[in-house]
Amino acid sequence: MLLSGADILVKTLIEQGCDTVFGYPGGQILNVYDSLYKYQNEINHILTAHEQGAAHAADEYARTTGKVGVVISTSGPGATNLVTGIATAYLDSIPLVAICGNVPTTHIGTDSFQEIDITGVTLPITKHNYFVSNVEDLADTIREAFKIARSGRPGPVLIDVPKDVQIAKCQYEPKTAWEKNEAMSAKDERIEEAAKIINAAKRPYIYFGGGMISANAQEEMLAIAKKIDAPLGCSLMGISAIRTDNRDFLGMQGMHGHFASSMAMHNADLILSLGVRFNDRVTGNREKFATGAKIIHIDVDGSELGKTVNAVCGLRGDVRSTLAKLYPMLHENKKPEWRNKVEAFRKEEESYLDNRDGLTPRKAILTLNQHLGENTAVCTDVGQHQMWTAQSICMKTPRRFVTSGGLGTMGFGLGAAIGAAFGTKQRSVLVTGDGSFGMCLQELATAVTYEVPMVILIMNNGVLGMVRQWQTLFYNKHYSNTVLNRKTDFTAFAKSFGAQGEAVATPQELDEALERAFNSKGPYIIDCKIGKDEFVLPMLPPGGSMDDIITSLDTGK
Repeated sequence: MLLSGADILVKTLIEQGCDTVFGYPGGQILNVYDSLYKYQNEINHILTAHEQGAAHAADEYARTTGKVGVVISTSGPGATNLVTGIATAYLDSIPLVAICGNVPTTHIGTDSFQEIDITGVTLPITKHNYFVSNVEDLADTIREAFKIARSGRPGPVLIDVPKDVQIAKCQYEPKTAWEKNEAMSAKDERIEEAAKIINAAKRPYIYFGGGMISANAQEEMLAIAKKIDAPLGCSLMGISAIRTDNRDFLGMQGMHGHFASSMAMHNADLILSLGVRFNDRVTGNREKFATGAKIIHIDVDGSELGKTVNAVCGLRGDVRSTLAKLYPMLHENKKPEWRNKVEAFRKEEESYLDNRDGLTPRKAILTLNQHLGENTAVCTDVGQHQMWTAQSICMKTPRRFVTSGGLGTMGFGLGAAIGAAFGTKQRSVLVTGDGSFGMCLQELATAVTYEVPMVILIMNNGVLGMVRQWQTLFYNKHYSNTVLNRKTDFTAFAKSFGAQGEAVATPQELDEALERAFNSKGPYIIDCKIGKDEFVLPMLPPGGSMDDIITSLDTGK
């Protein structure tokens, strides 16, 4: 059939299984928006308040569904407003396709109004990007973009479509949606080598990240953990891969991880790492990181193997299929001495837990847990509230804890919570801070317009809490520009946008507010007042090792 480039673009999105896109129109993408109007019964478009919010929503839609998220913008500032969202998806390995309009090909390079080389801008933060100069290439370019976004280590792909390509016509031949091929495992000889090392270990520890979720390898990992009697810990991105109440799960590891998890990793003689990066927040001082452990690293991306830590055995391949081959090679072996040591770490951790009276950050998250459903998606922004949530949130379903891990994007959360609600078709939760919420709070207009069911819990301490914490510990309490001194009334703000809201100052008030919020129709803001000097502990000082871990401000230990 003879169709315009814009119609081909939208038809190909539908063909690839895309049912929801997020975006913001403008002059150089209007033809695509005209096509979205034509096909509105087949594809849903969510109009956000800002392109950054659209990118974060598409990102989160991908995280909760496992599908490719799609975001659309016009040229120039519309395209550049996507950059932070694209970079966020890139650092967290999220399948995202960003489609931008551009000036006609005859105007490229003339500094035309709202012309920008967006492929050049985004080259370092995409798996691949395209400038489509011929309408005949458009459909196959979109198909290839979806394939690249999902295959191997997932990530964002950008497609730049000039206006004349959107207008031009050519024959469109529909094809079936691309389906992933059977994932390739690591080489058999490498798996055999890994099995020998694991079988010889006396103190094994399994460490997993976001790649575990992408690979859907939870069952295989848990079977191996049971067989070799190994405790489990995760990175920030690995939270929700398995139930947090699993008896073998020690929680998040790293700079602000659980004490037991970090200490078990530090004392292990074997670390089986699955779909995870060893960044600085995990290792601290790399020269002192897990010096007594042999590291086996399994990842679909070979560039991660040996990038930051030396693995005695690096296996490039799909985590799930590799573990399936590894399992029968392993010996079933109970390790009571190691288990006793791990339990001792757990008991020591319990002595460090914050059990103070009043509305403490930990108590706020524990109260939130009582209201969460099996399938509730919990999103966070970035800062202290992010770590408090990661430490104490109760997750029961994969893909339901969503946060910006690699880039650490303040302002990510509100757009993400909108995307989560559309992805899960259920109420979502955003835990944020007053600093992070201020970054992209205009997206509350989107949530209200679409009556998005969401609970927004603002941990309001009046400061940029994580930065202030560092200033307290490492900068002689020089609080340079971290006290916000804002007069924002978040309850009034919510009502001005057409949402509901209230402020709370006690655990009982929070519990009652959450009950009302979870039964409300649209977005509901809870302004949760906490002290400006609340800290995230434990904390591994930057560049420090487990010998330097801070568990209490009173003792310095």
